[in-house]
Amino acid sequence: MEIIFEDDNYIILNKPAGLIVHPDGKAKGESVTSWLAEKYPALAGVGGNLEIQNGEDVARWGVAHRIDRETSGILVVAKNQPAFDDLQKKFQDRDVSKTYHAFVYGRVTADAGTIDLPIGRSKGDFRRWSAGKDTKGTMREAVTDYKVIHRTNEVTFVEAKPQTGRTHQIRVHLRALGNPVVCDALYAPRRPSLLGFTRLALHARDISFIGVDGMSVFAEAPYPADFENALKTLGIVAKKSSIC
Repeated sequence: MEIIFEDDNYIILNKPAGLIVHPDGKAKGESVTSWLAEKYPALAGVGGNLEIQNGEDVARWGVAHRIDRETSGILVVAKNQPAFDDLQKKFQDRDVSKTYHAFVYGRVTADAGTIDLPIGRSKGDFRRWSAGKDTKGTMREAVTDYKVIHRTNEVTFVEAKPQTGRTHQIRVHLRALGNPVVCDALYAPRRPSLLGFTRLALHARDISFIGVDGMSVFAEAPYPADFENALKTLGIVAKKSSIC
């Protein structure tokens, strides 16, 4: 686990792909919160508890937002309850800016755009969400801005900024665009792996917000090795996030 920012109120981590954030009652082994419990025992109780899929409650250990197990990159942990409550409100009020980078299948034709499609549970698979007609239950507003960084006929490297924070939002929206994320076993199970990826080719690149103390916080997560290798293969020179 790489710590890329820390002060009195926050720890910002660069989470490796494959590491679950909270125990889900299924996966065995280490989680982000088990690592926090060992390294930062004073975080016990910060954020209260979270109900997981099997109905059990697990401690948040200050983790203030979600990130998928197979996604690498930025994860913010609040070190005290006022910082946690303030950040949760900022997420709800859309006062937190997050940027993701992803390799997607195919050639994204538009240089930039906004995907404004509500998301609901998939009728066919309880694990999936959908922005199409095959949904059930409540549809929730979901908006994602995107920009093409580099494209070929086979794959496009994109930057995505979610305006809302729905589960699997970027994955679902890029699939709805016709360009699902490379190596997404849930939303593109029949597609071949490209660029050497063996996991979801999605990286939470950076985050910015005003902290509980009124100071600006910005952190950028370096690319993991698989992203660096893919960028090198495509001849892309890595740049800082560009959507403002």
